[in-house]
This record gives sequence, structure tokens and C-alpha cells, in this order.
Amino acid sequence: MKVWIDQDLCTGDGLCEEICPQVFTLLDDGLAYVKEGDKIFNNPAGSEGVAQVPPELEDATIEAAEECPGECIFIEKD
Repeated sequence: MKVWIDQDLCTGDGLCEEICPQVFTLLDDGLAYVKEGDKIFNNPAGSEGVAQVPPELEDATIEAAEECPGECIFIEKD
């Protein structure tokens, strides 16, 4: 499973980071970004902004997407 965020829709609430901090992070600009381990995809542009989600974090990632008030989290199933 892969995940990405449309920063134009992000409201910066931080719910995604609270639910699954291993996949989501808020940066100084107040917007959420996806990450893989220590690599933060903070320059989103097509496949450059897509992170692979480890299987054990898929449920939390889906929950974060469902709870997102900006509806900016997009999931791509493999």
C-alpha cells in the first residue's frame, strides 16, 4: 500500500500524525507530509511524494485517512 497527501487540501490539524506518526509528520509550514522511516517526502510531485506503507501500519494509515478533516490523504492499494 502507498500513501500521499495533497498539501493544497491539508488543514494542518495533525490528526494523521497523532494516529500514525510512523507514516505522517507535520513540518514547519504547518502541513502534513508522508514519510518512510527517516525520509520525509516534503517536495511532493507525483511519485516523488508517495510513500510505501509497511503492512503493520496499513490499518493506522487507513484510519488517519478516514479521520482527516481536509480529506487530503490518498491511499493506493498495491
